[in-house]
Amino acid sequence: MSDVSDLSKDDAVYRTLLESTKAIPWKIDWDTKKFAYIGPQIEALLGWSPESWMTVEDWATRMHPEDREYVVNFCVAQSQAGIDHEADYRALTKDNGYVWLRDVVHVVRKDNGEPEALIGFMFDISERKKTEEKLLALQKELEALSFKDGLTNIANRRRFDVSLEVEWESARSNGQPLLFDIDFFKQYNDLYGHVRGDKALIEIAQTLSLALDGPRDVVARFGGEEFVVLLPQADASVALKVAERCQRLIQKQAITHAQSPLDQRVTVSIGVGTVTPGGHMQPSSFIEAVDQQLYAAKKNGRNRIETVQVAA
Repeated sequence: MSDVSDLSKDDAVYRTLLESTKAIPWKIDWDTKKFAYIGPQIEALLGWSPESWMTVEDWATRMHPEDREYVVNFCVAQSQAGIDHEADYRALTKDNGYVWLRDVVHVVRKDNGEPEALIGFMFDISERKKTEEKLLALQKELEALSFKDGLTNIANRRRFDVSLEVEWESARSNGQPLLFDIDFFKQYNDLYGHVRGDKALIEIAQTLSLALDGPRDVVARFGGEEFVVLLPQADASVALKVAERCQRLIQKQAITHAQSPLDQRVTVSIGVGTVTPGGHMQPSSFIEAVDQQLYAAKKNGRNRIETVQVAA
């Protein structure tokens, strides 16, 4: 059997091991809510001396205000229930900064099951949190890029489809998509080359963006030389006015197109559709109906607008 001196040596060894790790050990007496122990590593990490950690109030007040209520309530509830748990939060440093900590807590219980003490370790997870934040920011950036046309920097077909689906499901108002097709664009590319063709697409995309008014209006590149505008809050007359405005602005750009029989400038054909979502009609059927109007505008001479009122 070990004598008292052996036990003291063992305690010293255990304490040395605990205090040489990066994790910060601690113990709180449940009845008094006082710290029985906290590792000296806490001072190097947060600036607060071990002696200043007297009660759970010190732990709570040295927590970021935005995290405090949730974390304290969660830890108290779990501890009262005798459930081991862990919590992530921002611990305030003495110089008014903060460090992300993960507190891993074990509940020591009496014979009757009631809590006797809490023991645990604090881990510095600041670097992990920084990595998570960078990944989250990157994910948001990628999501934004996935909705953006790489050439024109306006919304792409995917963004338009999502917006149309949302507006269709909400059915709060009429829906008016305008489909634009650049007249004789193949001939433009053949004559001026794809670099000039791309530049023309970018200029037209910017012009269409300037023509919109509503907060939920979306202009997107539908594919190739086709663009689409969604006007969720406009009625048929407003939609027609927007189409006419777009046409005027593009004409005002006066992009030279020597191969076009239409005044030797870039022009657009436009199909306009209006619908109040309802019944069994699907968004794809509505877009198909508007596309037919675009086809009619091209068939009837181009550089014109054709409209349709679609019954849902």
